[in-house]
Amino acid sequence: MKIPRPAPEERKWWVIGIIGVLIMTAGAVWWGISATRGVSWENGPFDVKNDRSVQVTFYVTNQDGKPVTCVLEAQDISHGRVGVLTVKLPPSNFRTTEYTRTIPTVAKAVTGIVDQCEYR
Repeated sequence: MKIPRPAPEERKWWVIGIIGVLIMTAGAVWWGISATRGVSWENGPFDVKNDRSVQVTFYVTNQDGKPVTCVLEAQDISHGRVGVLTVKLPPSNFRTTEYTRTIPTVAKAVTGIVDQCEYR
């Protein structure tokens, strides 16, 4: 059985469709690769020092020799914010660097986490 060929006026839509799929595929590949790059972080141990502070240890990966700003957050038992600290970290060329900072709080915290990190 022979496959019918599209009419000449339909060919342009096939070409436009194929080009559109190729552009979308290239965009998805670019987005996927860019999502895996950049600074990342991991929460480490924390220590509730008293009713007004919690000490947080965290690990920053892929600094690539650039300074980084991180936002640390202390939370209470109901996951409410009881303290926030923005820290400016110096450049590091190590794959992963460990940092420890103390977050002042307005009430007793039960945990301390990194909310976000980004290049400065």
